[in-house]
Amino acid sequence: MNRRDQIKMSEAEIAALLDGRHTMNIATIGRDGRPHLVAMWYGFLEGAPAFETYAKSQKVLNLRRDPRITCLVETGDTYDTLKGVELIGTGEIVEDEDRLLEAAKSVVDRYHGLPPEHLEAAARALMQKRVGVKVNVEKVVSWDHSKLGGERPGGL
Repeated sequence: MNRRDQIKMSEAEIAALLDGRHTMNIATIGRDGRPHLVAMWYGFLEGAPAFETYAKSQKVLNLRRDPRITCLVETGDTYDTLKGVELIGTGEIVEDEDRLLEAAKSVVDRYHGLPPEHLEAAARALMQKRVGVKVNVEKVVSWDHSKLGGERPGGL
């Protein structure tokens, strides 16, 4: 088994990492072809990772021009604890109020810890002048260096 196969995460491990409360790095393609990279809190919409952002943000302008998106969620502070999931696909801009509300509620619930009775009001407040972006994943790349059992590349 090669090193790449050795550190690959299972579907359950990928789901567990994505379900955690992390920041997602999101890369879109700017007008000049260079990556535009930002860190966002995220939730889920229809089972897929999603986030909400201002409708006039650079990432939304980029996605309207070119829907390709790459996202990264990673954890770990030392080589043997590094874990990550890269999601490659397209960003679907969500303007439908019901779907946007679902995405916004997911983000608010994950990061703000509000009681359930305040969740919808907070999500609606967050939706002002915003759209959602659903990440339609086409390819997943993952790694979990803890599977190496302390082995480091090149004898490091």
